[in-house]
Amino acid sequence: MNASRREFAKLVTASGIALSLSRLALANEPGFAARETLPGRQRWNPAATGAGRIDGVAKVTGAKLYASDFRAADLPGWPTHTAHAMLIRTANATHIYEGVDLARLSGALKPSVIVTAADLARIGARAPKFYSGDLFCPVGKTPLYLGQPAALLIYESFDNFDQARLALRNETLLKFGAETGPVAERDYGAFRFTRVAGATPDAPDVYSPVKDGWVSPGFFQDGGGPIWARLPVPTGAAYANAASYGEQIRAELEADNPSLLVLDREFETQSVDPMFLEPECGLAWYDADRKNLELVLGVQSPYDAATSVATLLGNARANFKPAHINAHFAYMGGGFGGRDHTPFPLYVALAAMFLPGRPVRLAQDRYQQFQGGIKRHAFKMRTRMGVDRATGKISAFAADHVLNGGGLANYSASVAAVSANAAIGIYDVPKVDVTTVALHSRGVTAGSMRGYGTLQTLTALEVLIDEAASALAIDPIEFRRRNALKTGGRTMAGNTYDVVVRTPEILDRLEKHAIWRQRAEEKARGRRPGSVVGTGVACVTKDYGSGADTSLSSVAIDPAGRISIHCDHVEMGNGIGTALANRVAAHLGAVADEVAVAEVDRFGALGLVTSGDSYTMDQATQDAAQRDPRWVPAISSPTSSSIGAHVGTHSASEAARVIFRFGLWPAALELWGLAPTDPRAAKWDAARWEQGRLTMPGLRPLPLSEIAARAHARKGVTGAMAHSFSRWSWSKATFAIGGQPWTAEIDALAVRKSSGKFVRLDRADVQYPPTVFNRIGTSYTSLCGALVRVEIERDTGALRIDRAYTVLECGRALTPEIVLGQAQGGFAMGVGYALLESLPLYEDGPGNGQWNLGQYLIARGSDLPRQGLEIDVLPPLPNDPPKGMAEVVMIPIVPALLNAIFDATGRRFHALPVTQHVLRGALT
Repeated sequence: MNASRREFAKLVTASGIALSLSRLALANEPGFAARETLPGRQRWNPAATGAGRIDGVAKVTGAKLYASDFRAADLPGWPTHTAHAMLIRTANATHIYEGVDLARLSGALKPSVIVTAADLARIGARAPKFYSGDLFCPVGKTPLYLGQPAALLIYESFDNFDQARLALRNETLLKFGAETGPVAERDYGAFRFTRVAGATPDAPDVYSPVKDGWVSPGFFQDGGGPIWARLPVPTGAAYANAASYGEQIRAELEADNPSLLVLDREFETQSVDPMFLEPECGLAWYDADRKNLELVLGVQSPYDAATSVATLLGNARANFKPAHINAHFAYMGGGFGGRDHTPFPLYVALAAMFLPGRPVRLAQDRYQQFQGGIKRHAFKMRTRMGVDRATGKISAFAADHVLNGGGLANYSASVAAVSANAAIGIYDVPKVDVTTVALHSRGVTAGSMRGYGTLQTLTALEVLIDEAASALAIDPIEFRRRNALKTGGRTMAGNTYDVVVRTPEILDRLEKHAIWRQRAEEKARGRRPGSVVGTGVACVTKDYGSGADTSLSSVAIDPAGRISIHCDHVEMGNGIGTALANRVAAHLGAVADEVAVAEVDRFGALGLVTSGDSYTMDQATQDAAQRDPRWVPAISSPTSSSIGAHVGTHSASEAARVIFRFGLWPAALELWGLAPTDPRAAKWDAARWEQGRLTMPGLRPLPLSEIAARAHARKGVTGAMAHSFSRWSWSKATFAIGGQPWTAEIDALAVRKSSGKFVRLDRADVQYPPTVFNRIGTSYTSLCGALVRVEIERDTGALRIDRAYTVLECGRALTPEIVLGQAQGGFAMGVGYALLESLPLYEDGPGNGQWNLGQYLIARGSDLPRQGLEIDVLPPLPNDPPKGMAEVVMIPIVPALLNAIFDATGRRFHALPVTQHVLRGALT
């Protein structure tokens, strides 16, 4: 089971470029063994001890794991010397760009190579569709956004590069001419989500996105914004229907109805940076003689990064078109969404192509990461909510969201849709109308980030919920309980969740906690003279999954019982390696000896092919495509913080089940001396692993090593490789294994017998989730509630979090310690977002290249209740699968803090962040 030389399987051919992908290899050791293959139970056994991470030792002892750790000399077969590159980005997006002032680049500041838009045009490079827009601003154009790259400078000497990097930080090389004002572009996406429930909870909806489809306005103002009103025109009937129902809901909220409490509020959230510890970086080497491009990257979306580079160079001139691209993927020092579909790998590749023969490193410092990294969307929201005064039940809800998407589309349209679908949170509201639009601006590009738009909309909602409860003199938790969506109830999209909704349990635990029960006493008593005390509550739900999630894994066991796992999902601090090890251990009885992540080159035996867009394809297209037994809707998908346990470990679990059922179980039967006709032979699912031994009542416990040796000797199944696809439901297919049918939540399978090669098995009766599921919105959700007690000094506005309590549910926790760690990190991020972090959108913001941690404040230990944070995880229900929880744990912290501030000060704040300066002004 020792790591062997990497075999790079050809996955795709993009524009004539052979493309392969792998994990980063171990440097300075023979056999190109994977440095990032985790040692598993050789060092730690989380399944046995209930604690720890299998990557913990490597990380804390400083092993080279991260993309930023590597230089050319670390990599076998590479030249030893590393050149260095930097991107020059524009801090001006209102004047015509006139080029680079080369006269300022003299002596040590002069680079070996300068790459501009003209060079990309000259070689025939092209921006992939997702990154549409000029990769470098062309001369004669106004930059599309602040921070848009204008040139790439490459230095063969690190000393020269370092001098230039420091000298150019405050010195612009770029020339500008006439003022034009910012570039005007059409919005990135606009949607309207309207639902009118039936007369009873069981009745069909009168209108809903699931029943009637998603709609977008067909008409736009001169300035590019959508026209939401129903227009008297014959076209656009689908949108007109939604607008008609939506305007009826809004008319009800605007009517003078004394029986209805109507709140109409505006709320603003700010732009923030993901602030992962390791800025984006990459290393590349183009061997022109072999026409081979090697890349070392740390990204959340390996498959996209590699295929995008292939697209970038697929039509290039012969000297700039590699025949083969081999992309290695390393660990990341944090992602939080900001490394999902980032354009950064394109520039890493270009640096190598323009200095052939020399490995080139492109690594952003913190100034550059602030200037060019993907940001969280700033939102402006107006929300109207009607509540029946007699019952305290929400009767209608309407909201309008405007997102600032910055300079490139990225995921703005998707964030707009997800955030709108989350707008009513945990609540059951019969009439809902939400419009949302993501606008282009000259700001730094916004995209995917932890919470994915729901952080913004649920913060506004939970503050409004608290205000409604206060206005009606209803206990805030009781008000939430009255309005909470029950299992089987419909979301604002009109669908029902596929999971049990555990809101009542969350609310009960919040209500019974001492922070809540003692809130009045603590508020009256205070802590110190001149301070005020307040307690806040919030409860939210967050979907997990994207509607087109894939999982690729292989699992194998050797004759000694040593287990290896290979998976395509990415380690970015989410503990995916440990989660994989523990989920597989449930089937195979031991933590793996090797766990390798961020691999998409190990699965050539499956022979996967794909076509079309899994998000937008219609049913007829899917039905036709799936007749090919090798076709899947998508081969590999990005890793996000909320899908590691749910998606990232799924195919490994299914592969392990195959090994157990068709390899280890038959071997165990032989060792026990049970014939296949013995009734106990069919009860494989009743067997249990206890301390590495397989147990059955009345039979001798069998060590894993003994079973594995027999499985190999009898040439049973000792390895399985699987692919899965989820569109709010898992794909299913049947395979013939050893003459027996096996149905599982996978759509591709290959097995290995004894020490042979993996052999693909043809599937039968494949069932993919219907394409109509694309408009469901979400079917998977997890919940989290929070209580926060704060103390604020009247004179200074200084806020201290005295105690906090978070309660969440995440199904079956694969590694409880990682769940707690994610919840602690989410709490800290929520504090920073609510109280500290903010980036101006335009010329005085990060796009000017002058931002660093001197101006940008993030939560530190002194800002957190280090001894006063309690995290509670609901026990799983029977047969509960793992659920995504890494995003939901951040979200309620923000509104709980705002509600606590109101309780302390009597002031409601409707814009973030609520800084010490803001509080001091309010209190004095």
